[in-house]
Amino acid sequence: MTEVASLRPIAAVLVSAIAIVPILASAGRPNLREGWTVLAAVVKLGVIASMVPGVLGGTVYVTELGTFLPGIQFTLRADPLGILFGLLASLLWLVTSFYSVGYMRGLSEHGQSRYFAAFAGSVSAAIGIAFSANLLVLFVFYELLTVATYPLVTHDETPEARAAGRKYLAYTFGGGVAVLSGTILVFWMTGMGTTAFTPGGIDQLASADPVFARAAFALLATGFGVKAALMPLHSWLPDAMVAPTPVSGLLHAVAVVKSGVFGIARVVLDVYGPGLIADLGLGVLLASVAAFTLVVASLIALRQDNLKRRLAFSTVSQLSYIVLGLAVLNPMSITGALLHIPAHAFMKLTLFFCAGAIHVETHTDDISNMAGIGKRMPLTMAAFGVASLGMAGIPLVAGFVSKYFLLIGTVSAGDIVFTVALLVSGVLNIAYFWPVVYAAFFESPGETDRKPVIENVLGGRFSERSPSAATDGGTDRTDDGSAPADVDSDDHGYAADHEGQGMKDRAEAAAHIRTEHGDDASPAWEHRRWNGDESTWFMLGPILFAMVGSIVLGIVPDTAVFLRIVRLIVEGVTGVAI
Repeated sequence: MTEVASLRPIAAVLVSAIAIVPILASAGRPNLREGWTVLAAVVKLGVIASMVPGVLGGTVYVTELGTFLPGIQFTLRADPLGILFGLLASLLWLVTSFYSVGYMRGLSEHGQSRYFAAFAGSVSAAIGIAFSANLLVLFVFYELLTVATYPLVTHDETPEARAAGRKYLAYTFGGGVAVLSGTILVFWMTGMGTTAFTPGGIDQLASADPVFARAAFALLATGFGVKAALMPLHSWLPDAMVAPTPVSGLLHAVAVVKSGVFGIARVVLDVYGPGLIADLGLGVLLASVAAFTLVVASLIALRQDNLKRRLAFSTVSQLSYIVLGLAVLNPMSITGALLHIPAHAFMKLTLFFCAGAIHVETHTDDISNMAGIGKRMPLTMAAFGVASLGMAGIPLVAGFVSKYFLLIGTVSAGDIVFTVALLVSGVLNIAYFWPVVYAAFFESPGETDRKPVIENVLGGRFSERSPSAATDGGTDRTDDGSAPADVDSDDHGYAADHEGQGMKDRAEAAAHIRTEHGDDASPAWEHRRWNGDESTWFMLGPILFAMVGSIVLGIVPDTAVFLRIVRLIVEGVTGVAI
């Protein structure tokens, strides 16, 4: 790789940060404010995309910003791994910007200027993470990302939102302390020499004391594992679903959780290297944690009735696919892990966009209330179905390609236990996504099939219907599926005035159906055509774009650039051409 001095890496970081000023200054003029947002997103994407051909040709773009600490330079470096994350984040920020316009206006949300400003700051921090040249610079942007996303998590300003925000800060700042501690250990073990990312690992670590080397790896993996939602460090993520849906998309697909798995990828590939990790016996430990997480999170997802919470636990599971692939240390598994970063991003963003559109248009958020909703929102639910197929690893969608590499990698490495874990999780993906699609297109509000796996109490009951059965594993419900009258908040501790959580949302959904369909005991959803009249194109456009991206990655991944970048990364680290 040839290093070339360039201002493009720092420009890519600063574009959206600079845009914060005009976004806030345009608070009274929403069209202008959102125009600044879209303009910044377009420019950022253009700057990063302009580096892709050079990176594919062997060029690394470097911005030197001086000495950060003795022996450590504050340097931004656009290498293949950084470009993979940076291109993905900048592309999906542009898509999410359009979606946010439709979503925030559709609900007449408060604090929209603060929302768009915080979003811009979050993406700046994410690009800083992507282009960090060493562990210390990565740590700085990792912490800035936490600060920038906090206003988004607490956007509702309810007690529940503030509680979720405090939990988010406690977990992520705690993870930051672990990252900093691991970084200091690495710097010390290299003779106060470097923490710079080097494909295949930093040479000096190979001669370090194994005890300290293992300790530093444990600290770094734990710190980045918080945002990667590895169990038992995951619980902040489902609670953060109190935020607006575009924020959930940011948390789950674009920036926050991807920064966690990206940090683990940097440690495995560019700090320690696969060879040293294997020698220290660390790979199997990390892979075991990931395998446990991906199976258990899938089981928990089965019991969630709130759609966003089901998607949240799905994210916890899917992120561990990436960590597992990295930890197996096989070139094929590493390829699958890195390719799953964009694959999961496109599919999960599609799913969250669909959940948000359903909420805006129908005030419906619980899966148990979605029977027949495919008639009301055919394009949205069709996109949801396609993305669900991909999440389960069905061919022709992005998830199949990445999971194929993961399976081949685990088999090639002889780690059959991890192969079985991947297959089991794939089956569970079908189990918790299919009921949503089936209910939308093959059921009606008055005629629904029983779902014993989801509804019955764990361990089973002999009665035909247990009065304590709950589709989300939460509080008891009455025979018609509603919560008892004395429950004034949702089963998950969410605010009762936000997305599909609690009695107020159920009342809003019921009122919405009565408004459209009258007081029939089993109202049918209004039929909408497939021409897009189910919602605004500010939301439908991004939904369809993300869905098409999932298909393109599943059919022609090389054409979509991401697989070509991944192959370049793997060859640079392992010396093996995929």
